[in-house]
Amino acid sequence: MRTTDNAATVRLYHLADGPDGGAAETLFYGPVAEAMALAAQQDEAVQDGLWLATSNDVIAWRDLIDP
Repeated sequence: MRTTDNAATVRLYHLADGPDGGAAETLFYGPVAEAMALAAQQDEAVQDGLWLATSNDVIAWRDLIDP
């Protein structure tokens, strides 16, 4: 993720599986530090479908936390 400032605004969303590719549900819009904390509180199954979007990038939650 190119944006590295903890105060940068991000969209945390869950991308659900579905017959037509699923739907994106926004869980949070605000500072990346708060988004990361909220994502960490989700069930493991939900975390598998979490994504963070900044003004210049999108990254899967698992790619951020799993080395």
